[in-house]
Amino acid sequence: MLFNSWEFALFLPIVFALYWMLHKKLQFQNMLLLGASYFFYACWDWRFLFLLMFSTGLDYFTGLKVSGNDGFGKKFWFWLSIIVNLGFLGVFKYYNFFAESFAGLLESFGFRVHLATLEVILPVGISFYTFHGLSYVIDIYKNRIEPEKNFVTYSLFVSYFPLLVAGPIERATHLLPQIKRKRNFDYDKAMDGFYQVLWGLFKKVVIADSCAQYANEIFNNSGQMNSFSLILGAVYFAFQIYGDFSGYSDIALGTSKMFGIDLLRNFNYPYFSRDIAEFWRRWHISLSSWFRDYLYIPLGGSKGGMWSKIRNTFIIFLVSGFWHGANWTFIVWGGLNALYFLPLLIRNSNRNNMHIVAEGRFFPSIKDVLKILLTFSLTVFAWIFFRAKTVSEAIAYIKGIGIFNFDGGIQFLKIDRYTPELLLLIGIFMLAEWFSREHEHPVFGRWKFFKAILIILGIITLGAFSNVGDFIYFQF
Repeated sequence: MLFNSWEFALFLPIVFALYWMLHKKLQFQNMLLLGASYFFYACWDWRFLFLLMFSTGLDYFTGLKVSGNDGFGKKFWFWLSIIVNLGFLGVFKYYNFFAESFAGLLESFGFRVHLATLEVILPVGISFYTFHGLSYVIDIYKNRIEPEKNFVTYSLFVSYFPLLVAGPIERATHLLPQIKRKRNFDYDKAMDGFYQVLWGLFKKVVIADSCAQYANEIFNNSGQMNSFSLILGAVYFAFQIYGDFSGYSDIALGTSKMFGIDLLRNFNYPYFSRDIAEFWRRWHISLSSWFRDYLYIPLGGSKGGMWSKIRNTFIIFLVSGFWHGANWTFIVWGGLNALYFLPLLIRNSNRNNMHIVAEGRFFPSIKDVLKILLTFSLTVFAWIFFRAKTVSEAIAYIKGIGIFNFDGGIQFLKIDRYTPELLLLIGIFMLAEWFSREHEHPVFGRWKFFKAILIILGIITLGAFSNVGDFIYFQF
C-alpha cells in the first residue's frame, strides 16, 4: 500500500476516525494502530509479516532477558539479539552480494566456482525495523532505558505503519513514551499534519515522479546522450531522490501528527547545505544519527589521534553506503562522501555551519551561494554512483560528461512535459523551500489554508500520475 495510492487515501481516514473514537482507552488505540500497521504491511506481502512478528518477539524477549541478567547472561542475550537480527538482514539483503563477489574474486585468480545464490525477495522495510529493534536492545544493554513490559506497546514501537517501511528510524527513548502516554485530539496539530502530508505528496507525485521520467530515460540511454543531457540527468535524479524520500518522510511525519505522535525529523532542507558535514546533518537525519550513536561513538568517535578519526569516518560512511544496498555502487558512493568529509575533518571545520543559512534574512551572501552550489555539485556527482546499476556504468556516465559534447542541446524532450517546464517547476519548488527553511514545511503562517489549496491544485494539475511508482527507499 503506497502512501500515494487511492488505497491509502481510503485506509488513513478510516483508521483516523476509529482511532479518535477510542480516545478514552489508550490500550484500545494502541491495539488499533498495531492491527492497522500489520494490515498495512501485509498489503505488501503477507508472508513477510511473520518475519516482522518474529523480529519483534525476539527483541522484546531478549530485551527482558538482557535487563534481568548480569555478567555472562546479559552478554549472551544481547549478542543473541544482535547476531540473529543481523543474520536475517545478511541472508535476505547481502548473501547474494557476498557470494557473487567471492566467486568473482576467485575467478580473477583463475578458479571457477559456482556458489549457490538465493532466489528471495527483499522484505520491504527490513533495514528500518531491524535498526529499531537493535537500538532498543543496545539501549537496554547500556542501561539507558528499561525494557518495555507491555508486548502490544513494544510491537507498535517497531511496527508503527507511518515509519514501518522507510523510516524515520526511531529510538525507544523518543517514541515509546509517546505510545504509553494518553493522547488527546489536537485540532491544530492534526491540521499541521494534514498540511505536511499534502506537501509530501507534492514532493513525490509532482517533483520526484516528474524528474524520474527524465532521469530514467537519460540513465538508461546514457550512451546516446550528450554531456549537457547527462548533467541534467544527474540533476534530475538528485531532485527525484530528494523529492521521493523527503516526500515519504513528510507524509510519515504528517500522518503521525494526525494521531498525536511526533516522529523524528528526517530532512531539514539538505540542498541548502554549505558543506558536506552540514548536508549529512540535514539528509536522512535519523540514519546519520543512528550510525553516529551506535557505531561512530563506540569506535571512539572524534577522540584520539587524527588517523583514528579518519578511520572512524571512513567506516561510518562505507557502512552507511552498504546499508543502502548490496552493490559496490553504494560502497563507492559512501567512500566518495567520506573523501568529501575528509578536508573538513582535518581542518576541524566540520561543525562550522550549524545554523540555518541566511537565518533571519531573505538573501544569502555570495559566499553562502558559492558554498551551496559547490556542495550541491559534489552531492550530484556522488548520486551518479547511487543511481547507476554498476560501478563501470557510473564511470562511463561520468566519462560521457567529461567529453564536453554539447551538440544537439537538450535531448529527450518528448516524454510528458518539456525540459524548460520541468526546470521551472524545480526552481519554484526550491524557492518554496527557501522561504520555509526556518520552518518544518512551507504550509505555515496566516496564509496556510491558501497555500494548501495551491498545493492540492498543483498535485492535481502537475502530478505525474502516469509515472506513479514505489518510493525509492522501499528497496533498502
